[in-house]
Amino acid sequence: MSHPSHDRSFLAILLIFLRLGLTSFGGPVAHLGYFRDEFVHRRRWLSEDHYADLVALCQFLPGPASSQVGLALGLSRAGFRGALAAWCGFTLPSALALILVAYGVMSPAAQVPEGVVHGLKLVAVAVVIQALWGMGHHTCRGGRALTLMSLAAIAMLLAPSVWLQPLILLLAAGAGLVLFKGTAAPTDASLSLPVSRLTAVGLLALFILLLVGLPLLASMWQHPALSLIDLFYRSGSLVFGGGHVVLPLLQAETVLPGHISEDLFLAGYGAAQAVPGPLFTLAAYLGTAMQQLPGWSGGLVALLAIFAPSFLLVGGALPFWQSLRRNTQARAALTGINAAVVGLLLAALYTPVWTGTVTTPLDAAWVLLAWSALQVWRVPVWLLVPLSALGGAVLL
Repeated sequence: MSHPSHDRSFLAILLIFLRLGLTSFGGPVAHLGYFRDEFVHRRRWLSEDHYADLVALCQFLPGPASSQVGLALGLSRAGFRGALAAWCGFTLPSALALILVAYGVMSPAAQVPEGVVHGLKLVAVAVVIQALWGMGHHTCRGGRALTLMSLAAIAMLLAPSVWLQPLILLLAAGAGLVLFKGTAAPTDASLSLPVSRLTAVGLLALFILLLVGLPLLASMWQHPALSLIDLFYRSGSLVFGGGHVVLPLLQAETVLPGHISEDLFLAGYGAAQAVPGPLFTLAAYLGTAMQQLPGWSGGLVALLAIFAPSFLLVGGALPFWQSLRRNTQARAALTGINAAVVGLLLAALYTPVWTGTVTTPLDAAWVLLAWSALQVWRVPVWLLVPLSALGGAVLL
């Protein structure tokens, strides 16, 4: 496995991930495919087995799995400066684009036609279906995995709660220990990580301290910046399963309290499908459109806050993961967790994504056509989203 020195500098890693950040359309499942092609096959930074295990870990951690894989890869190449370079390159293109979108849609002079908004909402449904289809195909093979997936979805549909998600994943881990025991341990070399276990413990402790302390500080000092940091840090800390699962939590945290209208929220979500990079950059749009801080500063604060848990968790978990990944019991537990993640996505697809958008036979037909374009005809997301918006303006 080659480890050329020239791709260990901050600038080199930034440019590698910037190219991915400008071209990685299609959502988190597609991003993981782009990473696999770039870093396993082309650059040979790590083996196929090690990459699969890294993806499994990042799916278990709360937050955006694809961005966390990118952080881990940057961390393994050049420490924390490598993680920062990877994050900047992969995240900032879409974040800047969505801040500009927010400036357009929140302007009093900008009247977004209702049909355009509805077209964006419908294509968002199709994108979520496609992501769920791909994840289910790869992680829910066999009756036991499908059963775990179904039970997780049923639990979230009957008792929807942010706090139920980690409980479901813990129960799925326990079930995986029983149902999937005997998985062979990997034989490849460990990933190089310039992070000590002591530093990792400190990062995990800081993650917990902020998760508990920020709500207390926000309630004691009513400052817009502190409230914004608390809202988005909590969202980045409590969401399991990647970008699409963050939708109901962000909707509950921003639309229900009246920080932003539902139409503006869903227009931003639709726009987030049209840009490359992670869906969590929706936070940059929301922070700007909420106007709690002047100009683009709210978008920057929200963006940093929603990704901060990923930095702390990846840096805190990876040193311990190196030994755990060779444990057959841990691997069995992760198989159960992956099946449950698909179930959580399935529940999120039904509500609020489907129930809040698809209300007529034409809507259902529109979603089916958009999904077919994505899944069968391989129309890129960046092209399908503006086409759906244009179709909505004409037909709806």
